[in-house]
Amino acid sequence: MGRIFRQLTITDRRKIEKMYLSGEKAKDMADTLRVNVSTIYRELKRGRYMHRNFDWTETERYSADIAEEKYQENLKAKGPVLKIGKDIDLANYIEEKIADDGYSPEAALLDIKRKNLTFSVTITKQTLYKYIYDGIFMRVTADNLAIKRKRKSYHKIYRKAKRAAAGTSIEQRPADIDTREEFGHWEMDSVMGQQGKSKNALVVLTERKTRYEKIFKVKDHTAASVVKCINSLERKWGRLFSDIFKTITVDNGTEFADCEGIEKKDKKGKKRTEVYYCHPYCSAERGSNENQNRMIRRHIPKGTNFDRKTKKDIQKVEDWLNNYPRPMFDGRSSQELYEEEMRLII
Repeated sequence: MGRIFRQLTITDRRKIEKMYLSGEKAKDMADTLRVNVSTIYRELKRGRYMHRNFDWTETERYSADIAEEKYQENLKAKGPVLKIGKDIDLANYIEEKIADDGYSPEAALLDIKRKNLTFSVTITKQTLYKYIYDGIFMRVTADNLAIKRKRKSYHKIYRKAKRAAAGTSIEQRPADIDTREEFGHWEMDSVMGQQGKSKNALVVLTERKTRYEKIFKVKDHTAASVVKCINSLERKWGRLFSDIFKTITVDNGTEFADCEGIEKKDKKGKKRTEVYYCHPYCSAERGSNENQNRMIRRHIPKGTNFDRKTKKDIQKVEDWLNNYPRPMFDGRSSQELYEEEMRLII
């Protein structure tokens, strides 16, 4: 049975206290009560106290009464004043989406809309941000929000490259690709792991129209590993590969230097895809890639040793990213849009 989003009752707390004393793990408690394990961790913290034993030693324990008292005090302090205090289920749902699932406040509200969830009150994006900055939530603060910087106006400057691009410049890329109206145009980048320790790296591909993401863990930061990724995609999609991957835009990194290997011609001399190279130091020309990479960093921070990450770990991040509610798509996910496009091709 799936998890449900609700506020724990005093009866639940009694059960938690009993399970805690019997030595059960938080995950088992969560399964019994059908709540997220983070709810249990939060609850154990709320009812924590130091119990003095007969030999005058102290042991950390959980008290249902202490937890209930703190909950009621918190409810009285916030409920009468704040709109969200009238619906604790809504507060808990939003808190778990932001603190546990890495959603932005806007994405959390869009997720509610997308799933047609019903709560007794509704709040706007602006109100939710105010609650966060005012410290209303227990586990969500401004630290959970993406860093926002004021955009500086600048003139586009093309710096001279240290070496010539391996293939066709982005200046020759068809202008209609900029409109993002056609599916099948991708941006590709690499993400480095912990400097000096991580041999493995990530190769990421972002489809420009749907923002659908493919993430590969590769053994090293080389052109051979990049070509190997593209070859694996061609093996998967066969004759459909050229319809799905019409073009790929990359930067001038050495890992993308094998243009011929990425484009690869068949026996008839036809390329499987077209590769375009950005101007040096112009990451904005791969804007979708850059935005996606920032989102990936929510789950894989800079300095992470990719050697310790499994394919399952990487797949989990990819799934999270593709199912994330997108404000630009009115709450729909990249996965939904990608599947719609694929149905037109297959």
